[in-house]
Amino acid sequence: MEPATARPKAPTAAPPTVGFSSLENEVQLDSIPLEGELPGWLEGSLLRTGPSKFEAGEQRFRHWFDGQAMLHRFGLSGGEGSVSYAGRFLETKAYAAASAGRIGYSEFATDPCRGLFKRMMSIFDPGISDNCNVNLTKLGERYIAMTETPIPVQFDGETLATVGVAYDVPGMLTTAHPHLERATGGMLNYAAKLGLRNEYRFFHLAPEPDARPEVVASMPVTHPAYMHSFGLSQRWLILAEFPFVVDPKRILLSGRPFIENFRWEPERGTRFTLFDRQDGTRVGPFTAEPFFCFHHLNAFDVEDGAVVIDMQTYEDASLIDQLYLDELRAPGGPRIPTPRVERITIDPGAPAGSLARRETLLDPGFELGRINYGRCNERPYRYAWGLTPSEPGGWLDTIGRADFEARRTTSWREPGSYPGEPVFVARPGAEGEDDGVLLSVVLDAAAERSFLLVLDASDLSELARAVAPHHIPFGFHGQFAH
Repeated sequence: MEPATARPKAPTAAPPTVGFSSLENEVQLDSIPLEGELPGWLEGSLLRTGPSKFEAGEQRFRHWFDGQAMLHRFGLSGGEGSVSYAGRFLETKAYAAASAGRIGYSEFATDPCRGLFKRMMSIFDPGISDNCNVNLTKLGERYIAMTETPIPVQFDGETLATVGVAYDVPGMLTTAHPHLERATGGMLNYAAKLGLRNEYRFFHLAPEPDARPEVVASMPVTHPAYMHSFGLSQRWLILAEFPFVVDPKRILLSGRPFIENFRWEPERGTRFTLFDRQDGTRVGPFTAEPFFCFHHLNAFDVEDGAVVIDMQTYEDASLIDQLYLDELRAPGGPRIPTPRVERITIDPGAPAGSLARRETLLDPGFELGRINYGRCNERPYRYAWGLTPSEPGGWLDTIGRADFEARRTTSWREPGSYPGEPVFVARPGAEGEDDGVLLSVVLDAAAERSFLLVLDASDLSELARAVAPHHIPFGFHGQFAH
């Protein structure tokens, strides 16, 4: 283990714009400097994916969500008191084109320059990106990186080497937020089929390497809504349609990037549809005022039959426009709306069109929220952790811990440092829901370097930090693998 080094204090005003600059270096280090002490039981790897390359020769990607994916692996050995680090690009078709100096595939908000003929021909060869920079999961013994396009990519969890396309998604759009199907060890996810007839689809994928997706529930739709995640209770698959919708013909004919074809139509309101996990039958839709959400936090059934859905919400979809790179790199740093954490309660026995009940749990709330997933997903829970701004409209610079039972929050913050999604890891044999640690990749903006932060999840006291050799661009999601 390398000796710990003193860390300089970052100035309060250091903006996080370096977090949106490219990292080109691929490295593999057996040990990086460690301060503090890891819990002896903490053994495994924090695996993350995120955008890392924002240029393709002289061309530039336009949006944070468009950067080419790099995988990161922090190997933690509490017994040996050491941390390793590796960073490696996901070697996709999109990355190969970007490395050759061109934007070759349609991304979230960046499209290759194509004339009308090429756009019309794209129905036969859509040129969909395989740039899996949003999230990853472990399915059986396979590690899979994902984005919202239907090309998930398998990789080696130790070397980070790219293996190839993981499975065929039954649709053109999907989410990078699958749920564990506890009974089988498989995966549940959502996809949207676009064409002459559009359809929402939920599918199950078994953990065996040769398994193929099986559609378990579906619903026709005329104007599909943008959905980044979905809810899951023990009884229901939960579809939340926000009034940010698209006419699928526009994606083909407009000549505009994918997300710029969607329109905010608040008069539609927000609609919730519940699908029975046993037979796929659906009830609803149930309605609510218009709002927008990227991330569901949790959902569960209660004794009277109602369904509780906790979400990280915004007034509208304007956040997407504020995440273009020109906005994020502006002098003084990015300004984004502050999320709320809201609780939606639905009575499945109520008539279709009934109003769902909304309750604010946290305002200001947090984004990129995590729970003790293995113990609490689909079930009642007490604690959650996420990122929140220290001032309204500012960038996410604080890790928050919410106690929903006591309605109390605690926080960790270091001036000039910007944490990423806090990943909860339970202590083996733990009895308490919050007995474990949080792992977060934090950017020290002044030093232009990142570090892995290890916090006690119960009180957010710092246990250790391990310093990476460079900055790691802001990413979205990761998982801990034993």
